[in-house]
Amino acid sequence: MDWAGWIERMGEPAVLALCGLAAGLGFGFFAQRSRFCLRAAVIEFWHGKFGDKLTVWLLAFGAAVVGVQLLIVTGGLDVSTARQLSARGSLSGAIVGGLIFGVGMVMTRGCASRLLVLSANGNLRALLSGLVFAVAAQASLAGVLAPLRLAISSWWVVDGGPSRSLLAQLGVGPWDGLVFATVWLITALFFAYHSGWAFWKWAGGIGTGLMVALAWWFTYAVMSNSFEPVQIQGLTFSGPSSDWLMRVLAEPDGPWGFGLGLMPGVFLGSLVGALVGGDWKLEGFGGGYTMPRYIVGAIFMGFGSMLAGGCAVGAGMTGGAIFAVTAWLTLGGMWVGGGVADYLLDRPREQRADAPTAPVAAASAAAP
Repeated sequence: MDWAGWIERMGEPAVLALCGLAAGLGFGFFAQRSRFCLRAAVIEFWHGKFGDKLTVWLLAFGAAVVGVQLLIVTGGLDVSTARQLSARGSLSGAIVGGLIFGVGMVMTRGCASRLLVLSANGNLRALLSGLVFAVAAQASLAGVLAPLRLAISSWWVVDGGPSRSLLAQLGVGPWDGLVFATVWLITALFFAYHSGWAFWKWAGGIGTGLMVALAWWFTYAVMSNSFEPVQIQGLTFSGPSSDWLMRVLAEPDGPWGFGLGLMPGVFLGSLVGALVGGDWKLEGFGGGYTMPRYIVGAIFMGFGSMLAGGCAVGAGMTGGAIFAVTAWLTLGGMWVGGGVADYLLDRPREQRADAPTAPVAAASAAAP
């Protein structure tokens, strides 16, 4: 591809926006068709069920890490200047932010990317939660929640460079990372085989993960062929959600970039997936999940993502694929926080719903 020619004709911001649109289209379509969802995977794991949701997430994560590490070892990608590795980071922010985000995603029944995918499918609950998520993310970045975010982030910091690379800390290199990722992906394929070899489970899961690698490669290619400074980046939804909110409310002529194309790309890709699969339908609030729960959960996710430096995809998969220490801590926090939230909030209700009612009815019938 003639990257230099495209950049010369359109400029770096426009090319980045088109790259974001392309990666978003693929991610939205594959995530919708595979039902990719970290929350659902976390719940299956903590319930001791190795089913479809956990399998899809394992496939997506494995494919993301394999794709990224394969690009690195073949010379097609250099992530040394990526923010997750080169900039100063916060270990306390990663841990606490991951825990808070995990609680929030259980309360809203989906992480940030899942909310965007469901919004395109006609889910109004996800649409409202996504808007609240964007507001909370912006408030955490530069608003009323920013002082709390900065305070927690200052508890335990780490300098950029080898200190933020898990591979460097372990004394290994990209080839070792590729071997680890390959073993992970093979394990995920094993689970997929034994839980039913549904096409969209494995194809959609792998496709979702490969979009993470594609995003890294897109922005690196633009950076490598540009005379202007361009920041290499991957898929993430917290920052772009906040940027789109400010673009709609206050800065309609704001700068273009990868995130500008990513958000509508994911929405359109998911919409196409829903139409192809016959999944599109309007849904509102109902059942046991109330609006306050969704709103509070979205606030938790918005704050947690900005504190941790990314959402379930941005920190967990995008940062995890380049073995950033903070990303793996964030991802671990999300799994723990999600498990705790499910145990405290949802399991008691499920137990009450499953409680036998026959003895009560018999006692009532026997009463004089």
